[in-house]
Amino acid sequence: MYLPRHYAVTDRQQLHDFIKANGFGIMFSGNGPEPVASHLPFILDEDAGEQGTLLAHMAGANRQWRHADGQTVLTVFQGSHTYVSPTWYQDPETVPTWNYVAVHVYGTLKVVKDEQQFQQIISRLTDYYEASLPQPWKAEFTSAYAQQMMKRIVVFEIEIEKMQGKWKLNQNHPEERRQRVVDVLKTYTDDNSKGIVTLMESGLEPEADGDG
Repeated sequence: MYLPRHYAVTDRQQLHDFIKANGFGIMFSGNGPEPVASHLPFILDEDAGEQGTLLAHMAGANRQWRHADGQTVLTVFQGSHTYVSPTWYQDPETVPTWNYVAVHVYGTLKVVKDEQQFQQIISRLTDYYEASLPQPWKAEFTSAYAQQMMKRIVVFEIEIEKMQGKWKLNQNHPEERRQRVVDVLKTYTDDNSKGIVTLMESGLEPEADGDG
């Protein structure tokens, strides 16, 4: 992605933490002249591979896995985002922009065919997303119904080969303009505005160059 230096986040743990907090991603792959995308829940195994490995599943009827197996895919994780009006800067020589955070992950998709590994990944996925519930549901694989459902999904992993993190938070503006943006966003009650405020107040230093 287009990634000016002053927006780039390269700390691996910070990128991993972001993925874990925003695990519903969009996976893109090429299939002839038309790209294909699927919206999927992922979990991150930080200890598998040099940079970690994404684990996920999709419906067997979703044909993306057929052409993507063995192919480099891109998975996008989106965090908080919001519009920023130039009127908030109180400076006539400014333009509208959008503040946002996102992580792009590149890696080769591998369909899991081993039954034991298949079940382990399904269990890890469900355990992860059920963990906050008062009565977590547990995956089981012995009933006829469960076996029938397992035949309808495909489990896969993506060993991470490259990550790009973009924290676009007005770093190219002077501190006083950034503070004005924060002050306006604090009057909004939506989660995206609150998330951007938290990030903008986290101590990132403004840079002199760049656009947006």
